[in-house]
Amino acid sequence: MVKFSKELEAQLIPEWKDAFVNYRLLKKHVKKVKVSRIISKPSQHTDGDFGVSIFDSIRFFAKKIYDKFRNSENKTDIIQVKCESIDDGGDELYVTDLSQLFNEEDEVKFFFEKLDNELNKVNQFYKEEEDEFHKKREDLNKQLQIILDLNQIFNKRRRKISMPSLNGGNSPRSWSSPDRSSSFSESSIELAESPQMSEAEEVRAALERNGVYFMDSGTRTKTKNGKPKMAMKIDSSANAPRSVTSILYEDLMNNLKKESSGEFVINPKKVQCLEKKIRGAFMELYKGLGLLKTYSSLNMTAFVKIMKKFDKVSNQNTSENYLKAVKGSHFISSDKVVRMMDEVESIFTKHFANNDRKKAMKFLRPQQRKASHMVTFLVGLFTGCFVSLFTVYALLAHLTGVFYGDRRKDYMNTVYPIFSMFALLSLHLFMHGCNLFMWKSKRINYNFIFGSSPNTALTYRDAFLMCTTFMTIVVGALVIHLLLGASGYPQGPVDAIPGLLLLLAFTMLLWPFNIFYRPTRYRFIRIIRNIVCCPFFKVSMVDFYMADQLTSQIALLRHLETIACNLLARSFITHQYRTCSNGKLFLELSYVISFFPYYWRAMQCARRWYEDSKGEHLGNMGKYVSAMVAAGARLTYEQHKYDPKNCHVWLAVVLVTSGVATVYQLYWDFYRDWGLLRPSKNLCLRDNLILKNKSIYYMSMALNAVLRLAWLETIMKINRDPEKKLLDFLLASLEVIRRGHWNFYRLENEQVNNVGHYRAVNEVPLPVSEMDSDG
Repeated sequence: MVKFSKELEAQLIPEWKDAFVNYRLLKKHVKKVKVSRIISKPSQHTDGDFGVSIFDSIRFFAKKIYDKFRNSENKTDIIQVKCESIDDGGDELYVTDLSQLFNEEDEVKFFFEKLDNELNKVNQFYKEEEDEFHKKREDLNKQLQIILDLNQIFNKRRRKISMPSLNGGNSPRSWSSPDRSSSFSESSIELAESPQMSEAEEVRAALERNGVYFMDSGTRTKTKNGKPKMAMKIDSSANAPRSVTSILYEDLMNNLKKESSGEFVINPKKVQCLEKKIRGAFMELYKGLGLLKTYSSLNMTAFVKIMKKFDKVSNQNTSENYLKAVKGSHFISSDKVVRMMDEVESIFTKHFANNDRKKAMKFLRPQQRKASHMVTFLVGLFTGCFVSLFTVYALLAHLTGVFYGDRRKDYMNTVYPIFSMFALLSLHLFMHGCNLFMWKSKRINYNFIFGSSPNTALTYRDAFLMCTTFMTIVVGALVIHLLLGASGYPQGPVDAIPGLLLLLAFTMLLWPFNIFYRPTRYRFIRIIRNIVCCPFFKVSMVDFYMADQLTSQIALLRHLETIACNLLARSFITHQYRTCSNGKLFLELSYVISFFPYYWRAMQCARRWYEDSKGEHLGNMGKYVSAMVAAGARLTYEQHKYDPKNCHVWLAVVLVTSGVATVYQLYWDFYRDWGLLRPSKNLCLRDNLILKNKSIYYMSMALNAVLRLAWLETIMKINRDPEKKLLDFLLASLEVIRRGHWNFYRLENEQVNNVGHYRAVNEVPLPVSEMDSDG
């Protein structure tokens, strides 16, 4: 049977861990009470020694029944839990008043002091979160009403254009019909009853009816930071100024100046964009309410369990009185959360699911996708196939002599780049699978951090399946390539096999049918688009996480360059590879490709600085700029390595730039990305550590520092081509391993930050948001 302490740790919300009942601490205090009673027991029962007799057992049980009966009669005198009000805010403070039975027992006093503190902590946290969710619900209702009113106006306009003689019409697929029974129907009815108003006036009236009014429709002032201030704001229950998002601002401001003409044009796609935001906000609100409900039930169970343990140790019936106070506390007695969940379900079903409750529940309660036993079987199958095929490949390569003699150059230029590219990609997937396994086992909420949907997110088994599938296909293609080459087939078609393999990979990536993890593939494409066009897209956690992965896959990108060059220059047919190894254009592109990942990452930092105005983003950008300079110096040195005139100059440049970049990167890895080297009770670490063994952190820091020095290979004068390519592949593999190792601690630090700020729900940017103020 699983102990409740482990069950609680497995079920609690990781981001709210510190707000839960500290069950382990209370258990320790119960044990102290037990020990203190055992120590004091011999001195307390001097008159009860009846000697050894056959009636001793009868007397013992009779005394126990008598004590239990006496305690049941005087149970109100054992403890009294008082609820005291704090200030005028309605906050409650629970204090336990112990009777004379416990007056002389210090451990009991300490236990109830800790128990009261835990109850007050849980109650206060629940109340704060409940108030916050209640405020969010009111804001969402008001903003949904704005979208409904605007949608009503657009429907009316479309009906006038398409069917002027008809007054009816169907509403869009995502909204319900106008004759609603909810409170949202009032303003829509008012809109329908004022046909004499122009469309601009209708929009203005709809906005003002929901608290949005114009501060200055002609000019837009600026805030202290120099950013334009919105010219509209919305009244909330707290009278806080709010601003309409820029999605509709331009259209509203431009069209409200055309009231005389009666024409009002707002792009319906922008309204649909706002609808998606509102829908996402309702989903996050429902998720947060569900978490708060789970928080309440788990804490109640914890109080019940710990009081049962205390009653067993103390031989007193104190749980009934205390649990009565717990059940009367706000986090148990309040039904606000349940009512808000019912309201959100009703609203979502009505306005976002066409009154289909089953469809609404699929959005509001997405199920975690679990890997089937078939996935595990396939991982084992492909692993066995990969090992077998690789053994066959090694034997065939030795027998055919492709790594020796005249065929070595052709083989290394045609097969090596593609094999290395897929090997590095598979290794990265394998490391990602290991990270997924570790994140799950350590309760790091990676789906929440990455913003992934639980029903489509990859599991570690899926990552291992993709890795083994890739490598099985690649090694199988290599075996076919060797067999056809040894059988006397024309060399041209045989050497096209690696190119066909690359074509197959891109086809699988872009395959439109819902097989082989289509949501993951398409999300990967969107993330790559965001990275390449980073200054023009808002940067999220998953975007800069993926961009960091690309900085460790520069070797893969250069292999892609080599493959593309060989295909364009038709080197597979002519077997002339000088253009794709020493050509001027090829070398210049090598510079560009080596810079791209660092450039994208630097642009992401610049975009985040533009949005947040935080200096740390500029410091992070400096790290990638220094890496770009160091990469350029190393590439230049490789070209002048055997030039006696410039060799020593470029060697000094490499040592200086790479040394500075390495120190910069190590500082950022440890202090910023991993959150270590902080003043804390754990030497050179941080206070909150997910891994229990501290030595793992010190070893990881040392390993990361060693692998960061892989650039020293650049200054090694290795001239023989096979050895150089083998060493490059080994170092590229080590960099991928270092990145996979870095990824675990990066998300661990993000999880610790989420726990510190109790972030368990995403903040969705709403159409109406807080407005900057000059103060």
